[in-house]
Amino acid sequence: MTETLADSNLQVQLGRLTLPNPILVASGTFGYAREMEKIVDLSRLGGIVPKTITTEMRVGNSPHRTVETSSGLLNSIGLDNDGIEAFISHHLPYLAQQPAPLIVSIAGSSAEDYISLASRLAEHGGIDALELNISCPNVAHGVDFGSNPALCEKVIKGVRDNCDLPVLAKLTPNVTSVIEIAEGAAKGGADAVCLTNTLLGMAIDWKKRRPILGNDMGGLSGPAIKPVSLRCVFQVAAAVDIPIVGIGGIANLDDVMQFLVAGASAVQIGTANYYAPTITMKLLDQLPGALHEIGASSVSEIVGTVKSNKS
Repeated sequence: MTETLADSNLQVQLGRLTLPNPILVASGTFGYAREMEKIVDLSRLGGIVPKTITTEMRVGNSPHRTVETSSGLLNSIGLDNDGIEAFISHHLPYLAQQPAPLIVSIAGSSAEDYISLASRLAEHGGIDALELNISCPNVAHGVDFGSNPALCEKVIKGVRDNCDLPVLAKLTPNVTSVIEIAEGAAKGGADAVCLTNTLLGMAIDWKKRRPILGNDMGGLSGPAIKPVSLRCVFQVAAAVDIPIVGIGGIANLDDVMQFLVAGASAVQIGTANYYAPTITMKLLDQLPGALHEIGASSVSEIVGTVKSNKS
């Protein structure tokens, strides 16, 4: 029996945000989508998360900005972008006309920055939700709001109070307790948390006795961090009543299913887009069959169904 998208209910709910399916693309790995339209059917995606934007233009960090590692990728881009006005003028018109839900990623160095960005974006149609990038390890103050539960709650509440769009909080694994941060996000009114952003790491040229990245350290992504991200999803799902988007090293259908049963309602594909740019289409083709294999007819019925060996 050949499964098709029509055979299963792939729709998922993230608080106030409804997605047609759980396969999204992660910010920073898909450009502004226009670059991918010739090889990916954008209309099939569960959601598009473009490159993070800030209030003002950022030139990013000094090179080198990326370096391959064992089973992963280190990046220190530094939130290079043209600022919100350029995004609204040049990218939003194209993104807003795409059938897939649009989740705009924003970052700031203060709560006021996030509130201002959210309020400005809320003035425009075609945006389905915001992802608050409070976990970027490659810029000054990039993780301030993602490493302190009270600050996390404050910035999310500030955005919620000044913007009607659904809010997703992208959290960092570089903390002592991701559960506490997720609790702060839930208290602030986040519709969902995204787990996780990159792990802080570095690479060294021992002959030159210098770090390879221009910023010395950067964020590690790819298969190498999957066990950490999967652990974070499992822990938060068991402790905090909030929808989760799983991110981190997802490269095949088994990865997707593991994140779903661990507690994620949706996933974002990141680093895999670089070396397998049509991976999202392949996953969407395979997902209904995987659900059928375990006797499920919808994504929602398998979310968070993994059982601890200690229970």
